[in-house]
Amino acid sequence: MSGEQVLFWLFAITACAGAIGVVVNQIVVRMAVSLIVCLASVSALFFLHNADFVGAVQLMVYVGGTIILLIFGIMLTSSSPFSKIESSPAEGFLAAGIGALFLSIIAFTVTQVEWKQQAEKVAAVSPSASVQTGYNPASDGNTSRPLAMSFLGLRPDQGGNAPGYLLPFEVVSVHLLVVLIGAAYLARAKRRAASEA
Repeated sequence: MSGEQVLFWLFAITACAGAIGVVVNQIVVRMAVSLIVCLASVSALFFLHNADFVGAVQLMVYVGGTIILLIFGIMLTSSSPFSKIESSPAEGFLAAGIGALFLSIIAFTVTQVEWKQQAEKVAAVSPSASVQTGYNPASDGNTSRPLAMSFLGLRPDQGGNAPGYLLPFEVVSVHLLVVLIGAAYLARAKRRAASEA
């Protein structure tokens, strides 16, 4: 087994363990931490398969933005940061049944595909000399470098400058910060009203 296969199985098992942790935990903050582990592992799987743009977006948007915002929102607006979500055993059995049904549909779909014939069809359509992995030329590598440079308004691959996308990106981050400040303000007003009553 190669090192890449070992890393694949390590991250795949970690992603599954994080997903199970989200379902099993009843404390909201622990659920969110398990979700961070799951989504970061999925991002690592994207990086292993040379889909580094998708992996970077997964890290920035889901792990870096949404989940952190969720954790701060819970901590700021909840009366107890370690609040529990109680579920009955019947809801657990229902969720397990739906999960098993979904898993069986995926397993059935994957086992019905003739993977060897599909690989032969792809090899027949595209000669091996022109097959390359990723979307960039092989000399550039499979990186998100052109996207990062376009954030700064530089596009050497198109012969010069382009409109900079860094400003809209920063506007989104400031928007997330304003949401956090608003959640903190609402939590303080809520606590103050509760203490005065």
